[in-house]
Amino acid sequence: MIRLQRITTADTALYHYMEQLMTASFPSEEYRELEELRRYTDTKAHFHNNIIFHNDTPVGFITYWDFGHFYYVEHFAVDPAQRNGGHGKNVLNHLCQLLEHPIILEVEVPNEEMAQRRINFYQRHGFSLWEEPYQQPPYKAGDGYLPMLLMAYGDIQCEKDFDNVKEHIYREVYNAK
Repeated sequence: MIRLQRITTADTALYHYMEQLMTASFPSEEYRELEELRRYTDTKAHFHNNIIFHNDTPVGFITYWDFGHFYYVEHFAVDPAQRNGGHGKNVLNHLCQLLEHPIILEVEVPNEEMAQRRINFYQRHGFSLWEEPYQQPPYKAGDGYLPMLLMAYGDIQCEKDFDNVKEHIYREVYNAK
């Protein structure tokens, strides 16, 4: 059974597990400085840093923001030692049932096979790809914007909601305009 457990930096072992998985799973330009992530985890009430458990075993982590009328999944990773066991699918199903508002996430532009496979994975679980061009603002000074696309689950549409969603994400997640 899948469950999410919200953590803080006081959960030392679980927090260390999350940071190790973050740095192993994402290029450095795709996550904020770890000190800033620690501060967000401990001080931003609408930011949820969660360890994913299968029964009592940690199998990954997922972070998301609660913006009231939609959720934004910032990072989602399954431990490489736990992959191909259906955990990703089970986490998405659990998350879509748990969260009562639409869910937004970023994906890489499908220029490579892995990016296309990720998009296909989310589409198989009910997410739709928004074709509107989107740039992920830099997490760190000196980094550039990254071309990405948004995907959505639930009652939210690109045509009417894109600008509002983008504005919220830019302002709250990236401190960008």
